[in-house]
Amino acid sequence: MFEMSTYAILMLVGFFVLLMIGIPVAISLATVGFVFGWLGFGDGLFNLLPARFYGIVSGYQWMAIPLFVFMGVMLEKSRLADDLLDVMGHIAGGTKGGMAVGIVLFGVLMGATTGIVGATIITLGLLTLPTLIRRGYDKSVACGVICASGTLGQIIPPSLILILLSDIMQLSVGTLFAAAVGPGMLLAVIYIIYILVMGWLRPDSMPPIPVAERDAVSRRELWVRFFKVLLPPVLLVVAVLGSIVGGVAAPTEAASMGAVGAVLITAFSGRFTLKTLKDTALETSKITAIMMFILMTAQVFALSFRGLHGEELIASLFDALPGGVNTAIWFMMLMIFVLGFFIEWIEISYIAVPLFLPILLNMGVDPVWLAMLITVNLQSSFLTPPFGWALFYLKGVAPPEVNIKDIYRGVVPFIALQLLTLALVFFYPQIALWLPKAIGW
Repeated sequence: MFEMSTYAILMLVGFFVLLMIGIPVAISLATVGFVFGWLGFGDGLFNLLPARFYGIVSGYQWMAIPLFVFMGVMLEKSRLADDLLDVMGHIAGGTKGGMAVGIVLFGVLMGATTGIVGATIITLGLLTLPTLIRRGYDKSVACGVICASGTLGQIIPPSLILILLSDIMQLSVGTLFAAAVGPGMLLAVIYIIYILVMGWLRPDSMPPIPVAERDAVSRRELWVRFFKVLLPPVLLVVAVLGSIVGGVAAPTEAASMGAVGAVLITAFSGRFTLKTLKDTALETSKITAIMMFILMTAQVFALSFRGLHGEELIASLFDALPGGVNTAIWFMMLMIFVLGFFIEWIEISYIAVPLFLPILLNMGVDPVWLAMLITVNLQSSFLTPPFGWALFYLKGVAPPEVNIKDIYRGVVPFIALQLLTLALVFFYPQIALWLPKAIGW
């Protein structure tokens, strides 16, 4: 027993060592899983894996991933985001911080349609960052707003995080989608309140759009353009999420509706070409392949860790914590937050969650509420340096005068706001649970 637990500890240490020296996550998972699994219980590992792999590839729910990714990439290729962002900027631009508020609202809408952090941040960075700087916005403020708004798609449904957590935690995707609406909207509202307060306290850091520029476009023309570019994605969101939450369609079926709807929107905008379809299909294949490969290698890691009595090791760690269930939950939240500084949300989901989940469920923790706490917490992994992907995405498209320090400094307040939202969801579980209960799930 002692030897098995020692192998489990060495397995975790070996995994993080491989990550730190730059080995890809999937390869790191498979390597330590195979090596320590074989050391612990020999060839039996290889007899157990085929059934685990088959269980993954035959899962009907996984078809939703490429379909939702296809929907997001197709909308990004349609450049609908460009038109929407321009209109929203003009409507909100008369307020101090108005452009920043428009960017947050844009992040909410894009999160509910594309859900792809990289595409959203790159679009925002290319279209808005030079404009914000030119209009007198503080560089750090502009960078922070763009990074934070671009990551909203990771909690606002249909989020890939929610789809993966539904499998890990054996929960209904529709239930998690419904539960995420409250925390997602709360986070966006907190961002907007912070921006408006900062605009009042530090007006020089986020001035309004000049009157002459706003008057160049008539209000009637502006609102006509607004509804023209807003209506298609809103109808798509209602069709996809409404059919899931309302019980009309399963997530996979709703995702297929979203994929078709994205093609139709792109076609009606006059931007659908065979090249667009080919590029979208290739990008979808790449993203899906990466996610599924990590999912498969995570099975090797999880099977070996469980066989080496790793779960018992984690359980004994939780037993040693003072304070009961609340301390256990916050310990898990702390671990996820710290891991977010170094690895991505997919790896955190498949490493930390399965390790801690059985113990917390045995303590009587509501799994849906716990899933929302995890999801809100995982938001920060995109913003926390040194390996926050949102920071790298923005730096890749930022003007030369914006350096990495500006981006790091800009995201710090938004990380604090994410932690505030996490605390609110912890102390007021109904923020996440009211909608699933209202629907009857």
